[in-house]
Amino acid sequence: MFDQLKQELDSIIERDPAARSRWEVFFLYSGFKAVRSYRIAHWFYEHGHKFIARYISQRARHKTGIEIHPGAKIGKGLFIDHGMGVVIGETAEIGDYCTLYQGVTLGGTGKDHGKRHPTLGNNVLVGAGAKILGPFRVGDNARIAAGAVVLNEVPDNATAVGVPARVVRVSGVRPANLDQIHYSDPVSQQLCYLGCEIERLQKKLDALSAQAEKKSAE
Repeated sequence: MFDQLKQELDSIIERDPAARSRWEVFFLYSGFKAVRSYRIAHWFYEHGHKFIARYISQRARHKTGIEIHPGAKIGKGLFIDHGMGVVIGETAEIGDYCTLYQGVTLGGTGKDHGKRHPTLGNNVLVGAGAKILGPFRVGDNARIAAGAVVLNEVPDNATAVGVPARVVRVSGVRPANLDQIHYSDPVSQQLCYLGCEIERLQKKLDALSAQAEKKSAE
């Protein structure tokens, strides 16, 4: 148990440049406290004590500003940075060593029963204010940009940006940093390309017009 606790603390320190020690993370990080409370609540939930489980999760919500339903399934090493406003729904599933920033919602899209919340693979990063809504999968090593609204599946090793989110594939390897905003947007890239083409064609048209005027004058 202590080895697992140390591994989780070390994984948070590795991903947060502001963290100075295990003690600081253990006692002062609201995201770590919320996940600890979730694990206790989840045990009660799995053993049929659902009222106690919800009581624990609601107390943690009041203390940390992070709401994790005790029915959610969360792997090891989850890091919720800052955390205020994070909501994780009942049927959400989160893989190992994922990172969520403040304001993230892993939610449903209606009143349907059964699986209605998203599943995150391993090493997924979800930027501040992002919303992932629906019972689909976000693949391993995927990144969700800050403020994105994801309504469809995201493949492994890809990023999703915008509202609604558009998927952009990356190099196929786990990103070395936790940058949550500087992603290549294919629509912006295409618009930039079209702008350059229009400028090139305009210059060519001006040159042809000048040649035509010169010939007319001669």
